[in-house]
Amino acid sequence: MNVKIENLANEIMKGLEEYSDMATDEVKKEVKKAGSNIRKDIQENAPAGETKKYSKSWSVKTMKETSNSIELVVHSRNRYQLAHLLEKGHVLRQGGRVSAKPHIGPAEEKGVRELEENIMRKLNDG
Repeated sequence: MNVKIENLANEIMKGLEEYSDMATDEVKKEVKKAGSNIRKDIQENAPAGETKKYSKSWSVKTMKETSNSIELVVHSRNRYQLAHLLEKGHVLRQGGRVSAKPHIGPAEEKGVRELEENIMRKLNDG
């Protein structure tokens, strides 16, 4: 492709905009994938009661999405009261203590690490 010098700036800007759009789409895909992976990881490592209602209660919700950003939250839909107690442990009314069963923090750390790696790989490949 031949570009006249007076059109060079416009062609460069067009190329940068195309790259920006592609990068934004790739990042959004990776964020959504990370949210699903974190949810799955929490569900797999959550303490299992008899009915497994707590582990099944985890979902991913899109809080905000614009043309160049996305915000997700991974949360327990209807058992959120238990999340902190199970993650950090708690004291029993009649004495004694229930030990912590970390399942949220480790899933988040792993998800963030994988998200960063995947984004870097996608942007370097593109």
